[in-house]
Amino acid sequence: MTTIETSTSTGPEPPSTGQEPPPVREWPVIDLEGTEFDPVLAGLVREGPLTRIRLPFGEGWAWLATRYEHVKLITNDPRFSRAEVVRGQVTRLAPNFAPRPGSLAWADQPDHNRLRKPIAGAFTVGAMKRLRPRAQEILDELVDGMVREGPPADLVERVLEPFPLYVVSEVMGVPETDREQVHAWTRQIISLTGGAEAADRAKNGLYGWITAIVRARARSAGEDVYSMLAGAVARGEIGEEEAVGLAGPLQIGGEAVTHNCGQMLYLLLTRPELMERTRARPEERGPVLDELLRWIPHRSTVGLARIALEDVEIAGHRIAAGEPVYVSYLAANRDPALFEDPDRIVPDRDPNQHLAFGNGHHYCTGAVLARLQLELLVDTLLDRLPGLRLAVPPEEVRWRQQTMIRGPRTLPVTW
Repeated sequence: MTTIETSTSTGPEPPSTGQEPPPVREWPVIDLEGTEFDPVLAGLVREGPLTRIRLPFGEGWAWLATRYEHVKLITNDPRFSRAEVVRGQVTRLAPNFAPRPGSLAWADQPDHNRLRKPIAGAFTVGAMKRLRPRAQEILDELVDGMVREGPPADLVERVLEPFPLYVVSEVMGVPETDREQVHAWTRQIISLTGGAEAADRAKNGLYGWITAIVRARARSAGEDVYSMLAGAVARGEIGEEEAVGLAGPLQIGGEAVTHNCGQMLYLLLTRPELMERTRARPEERGPVLDELLRWIPHRSTVGLARIALEDVEIAGHRIAAGEPVYVSYLAANRDPALFEDPDRIVPDRDPNQHLAFGNGHHYCTGAVLARLQLELLVDTLLDRLPGLRLAVPPEEVRWRQQTMIRGPRTLPVTW
């Protein structure tokens, strides 16, 4: 069992509100097997709605909010800034920290809307409806190849990795000849192995390639994201550096679909009653997917920090101006104040206001695209592969290690 280590705090203590600040807890990266909820996070949730943490890299400590109401408050409140994070060395999970101009992740309003506007049309519900037939065609080709060769097969290798890569590449406008190289870069960027040097090489490779393609499409009338960005640069709406910073995270986003869907399928394959229900009642798969999105521990530790622009009191603690704050969407999605019996998967949970795609103006740009892919993957695999089941005992499934996004490395199946 993992314990939470108490650390001696560094940096200024928050102003007194009559309530002692919580101790600073070390939060290491734990290589967890399966879909286990991080025991360190579980311990932090038990300690209180607002705790303090130190992650493996960066400097100092940060506040952590774990309750649904506080997570919603912080992510909607302009007193907490993402842009301010780039000015210092906040405690963090990633070994290398080099935000780029134009990144939506580090933009506050109204700049965020200015940056998002040129690409918004590529990720609307209407755009996804138009994409759906092509995405289904891509998926069918991958499943056809797997069926032709017959069982067993590794679902991650044969379907879950290539499908999001190809679909995101279609949306972004990546030439087929470049897709494998782009995938290699994105996979290294989200890995915690290889150190800062490997991450730098991958980022330089990817962002250099993006710069070249944006320049090459300056006069393109295409509807792909790179053409949209090139057009916005040509019209003076955004700078070239901003276009490149916008594109990078969108290109990397396909990795999350691979690993989130890997966790979902693992749960279906190891819970016969859930699989039977999902297979037998296709018209009710939407709520099942929402419940799995709420429940799966899709990432290690936490995402991106914010900085308090002024003193803010939350849960009896005063967060002082200049102090970093993290929120845990994973913990908020298990908050018993909003979700009855939150640690149990309830396929027909209603309402289900999960925060799997974030909240506020930093709500995931590609959420509709991600949902489309998850729906297609589950529908197609369950409908086309009768008797789909694991080809190995559950404990022999290998899981990704030292990574920000959790999921199975392999998913051997038969049918």
